[in-house]
Amino acid sequence: MESFSLILAIVVVTALAFDFTNGFHDTANAMATTISTGAMKPKIAVAMSAVLNLVGAFLSVEVANTISKGLVDETGIRPEVIFAALVGAILWNLVTWLVGLPSSSSHALMGGLIGAAVASAGFGAVHGGVLVTKVLLPAVAAPVVAGVAAMLATRFSYGIGSKAETEGEATRKGYRAGQIASAGLVSLAHGTNDAQKTMGIITLALIAGGAIAPGSNPPTWVILSAGLAIALGTYIGGWRIIRTMGKGLTDLEPRQGFAAQTSAATAILASSHLGFSLSTTHVVSGSVMGAGLGRKGGVVRWSTATRMTVAWVLTLPAAALVGAGAESITDLGNWGTAAVAVFLVAASTAIWKISRREVVNHTNVVEDDSEPAGVVTTAIAAVTPPPAGPVTEDLTATIAAPVAESTSAAPATPPTAAV
Repeated sequence: MESFSLILAIVVVTALAFDFTNGFHDTANAMATTISTGAMKPKIAVAMSAVLNLVGAFLSVEVANTISKGLVDETGIRPEVIFAALVGAILWNLVTWLVGLPSSSSHALMGGLIGAAVASAGFGAVHGGVLVTKVLLPAVAAPVVAGVAAMLATRFSYGIGSKAETEGEATRKGYRAGQIASAGLVSLAHGTNDAQKTMGIITLALIAGGAIAPGSNPPTWVILSAGLAIALGTYIGGWRIIRTMGKGLTDLEPRQGFAAQTSAATAILASSHLGFSLSTTHVVSGSVMGAGLGRKGGVVRWSTATRMTVAWVLTLPAAALVGAGAESITDLGNWGTAAVAVFLVAASTAIWKISRREVVNHTNVVEDDSEPAGVVTTAIAAVTPPPAGPVTEDLTATIAAPVAESTSAAPATPPTAAV
């Protein structure tokens, strides 16, 4: 049985709190398209996703080992460094959740860890090769690969299904069933990838605190607690991000949702098997955009996509800066660690209170919250001729009265002259 110090217990609790935020932050990855297309009721969808996230947590530990053994030098890391890293990750998760942007919880965690490790032991504490090959390159390639795959799958789906359009409701039910299955696969894949990140960070803390030997795999209780935390967060539902992913990025039909989720699940499961600490948010966002472009007449709201991309780019450095700042304060001693803990609780509470001003939950998550038309779209609409029917009727009524009057009266003689 591991021996625990107070700081180690604080780190484990904080890590599970991060795992909880990861769960509700990333619920949209699995269920946004399923909810937005009406394939499942919101509460049922998040409940199914929560169960499958828990199951997925037990399928592999490769990603956990990438975090605990590969990204930073575990021999020079103190538990306070892990705590500071988690502070940066949690605060970034909460800020992006508040504004409804599906940023990467994975990159927030790794950014916080990198920043705290550098502040504590210098740049030599970070393994640059692992950072590039297993974090940065997958971050760029994954959404592109998933997007292209989803676009091709969508076009193929519409191509082979063109004759089935006459089947109407039967066809739609078939694709909805497929979408539910693929959403379940994404949830399972999310558990194998994202739940393991918390397992890795807790294992790293246990090694740093001397509770387990260096190079150890995550203990069973770590796997179970991380799986339960992410499942609970998933069930709570990150409704703000679900709305953005399901309605704000593009409009999807059931067959598009099926193509997007199948492509995303394939990419996530493959990365988990290879030990890549992949962002499921990047993968699913890329596949949703690809599915939107795959349908003839489909559109992607690029301003929303641009805001998401900006959040993706800022995630690593922003979380790293907060992690480095928190580490600098915790390095001052126990009172510094207490001050950082108080700040984390106060900031989290403030963000939650701000979110109550405009509540988004399962009752209004599918309401249309898409961006307003841009300047170009508005200008085009302003010069577009109105429909022919109503305009013709109005013009006929206006012109007919003077014409009828002129034929019944003398052309140049007013009515009083005839008298």
